Amino acid sequence: MSCNCSNTCVADPKAQELEKIIEKYKNVKGALIPVLHEAQDLYGYLPMHVQKAIADGLGVPLSEVYGVVTFYSQFSLYPKGKYQIQLCLGTACYVKGAGLIYERFKQELGLKGDGVTEDGLFSLQSCRCIGACGLAPVIMINGEVYGRLVPDDVPKIIKKYRDMG
Repeated sequence: MSCNCSNTCVADPKAQELEKIIEKYKNVKGALIPVLHEAQDLYGYLPMHVQKAIADGLGVPLSEVYGVVTFYSQFSLYPKGKYQIQLCLGTACYVKGAGLIYERFKQELGLKGDGVTEDGLFSLQSCRCIGACGLAPVIMINGEVYGRLVPDDVPKIIKKYRDMG
C-alpha cells in the first residue's frame, strides 16, 4: 500500500485487503456492488473513507458509491452490533403497533434512533418490510424472526441476547 502522508504511516491490513478486492474487480463491468459487499464483509460496514477508496479505485464518482450504499438496505454506513435487530415499520407492522415496539427498543437499548449500542452488542435498524406480514408486528435478529410482538416483549428479547453475550 502506498502512503501519501509525510508522517510515519502504519500499514492498515484492512486497507491492503481492500486494495486487493478493488484490484480483483478493476475493469469488470458492474463491479461496484460486489466490491461493496466484500468491503462490508471486511470492515463490517462502509465508512466514508472506504467508499472514497472504492470510488478512486474503480474510477467512479463518490456520489455514485454513496448512492448505491444508501439505496440498498444490505449496506450500512455505521458499525453493526453483534446482534442486529431489524424492526419492520412497513404498513402491516405499523398498523399493528410496530412504532410502539420501535420506541421500546430505543428506550431499552439507550438509542435515539437506528444505531449501535455503546457496548457494540446490539444494533437497531428500522426497515420497510421483512416479508412476514402475517406475523405483524415483526422483528428479525440475526435472521431469527419474532412475530406478533407487543412492547412488553422487548425487555425479554433483549435479556435473552444479553445473557448469550
